[in-house]
Amino acid sequence: MSDLIDVTGRLRKMPAEAGAPVAYTLAVGDSRIPLNDCLGKRVHIDFEGVIRCINCDRTTKKSFNQGFCYPCFRKLAACDSCIMSPEKCHYHLGTCREPEWGETHCMVEHVVYLANSSGLKVGITRGTQVPTRWIDQGAVDATPMVRVSSRYIAGLVEVACKSHVADRTNWRAMLKGDVPELDLAHERERMLGLIADDLAALRATHGEDSIREVAGETGQALSYPVAVWPEKIKTHNLDKTPSVEGVLEGIKGQYLILDTGVINIRKFTGYEVHFRVADD
Repeated sequence: MSDLIDVTGRLRKMPAEAGAPVAYTLAVGDSRIPLNDCLGKRVHIDFEGVIRCINCDRTTKKSFNQGFCYPCFRKLAACDSCIMSPEKCHYHLGTCREPEWGETHCMVEHVVYLANSSGLKVGITRGTQVPTRWIDQGAVDATPMVRVSSRYIAGLVEVACKSHVADRTNWRAMLKGDVPELDLAHERERMLGLIADDLAALRATHGEDSIREVAGETGQALSYPVAVWPEKIKTHNLDKTPSVEGVLEGIKGQYLILDTGVINIRKFTGYEVHFRVADD
């Protein structure tokens, strides 16, 4: 048995490109590993015991918000509570942690969409993050519903939708490939009907041009490089077990699916690891 790949460095979120199937890359330090080529091979991930902040590069004992040290977690706009709850955006109050960051990331066009990752869900993302956001959630199908002028308004639309549909993915069902078939074009029309009054009220407050329905836009179907779907989900945690190994049987969302369990690469962003792929 010989090592085909042997690299050491800090983990980053996996870049992915839509395709048939989605093409994944593992970022380890300066190395970029085409993961689809590693399917069926034995991979080893050894945590070196060092975590470095992905913003300031300082060493931290604990990672906050998937890759940040505590000081950066406390000061960066990207880590503020309104990122998880965009309806709480306070940019208009003049209290944004980083107004320039807010201008480029929040005060720009966002998409409110419907996706099927483990069933119907609603979500939001910047217009430039389509379809990346859908891939990160492991969606097999997704379609835009409305385009809005800011993250704040996207959050308000999402809140209106949450009375009728979930806003979270059942990640265990997603990783088992247990996803029902849905007609998202039909679901989009149904949802727009259910929230019509909410949209009218938001337009009255924020302007007619602040929300644009995009019923004519087509969605996107996505497939993933998975050879074997796990029957049961066992998770690997580098904090508890610093050495993980197994045959790579699939990749979906930000997860590697091994024959020994699954590991969420994004969760361990900033971790220094030794990554090897062996030729059995």
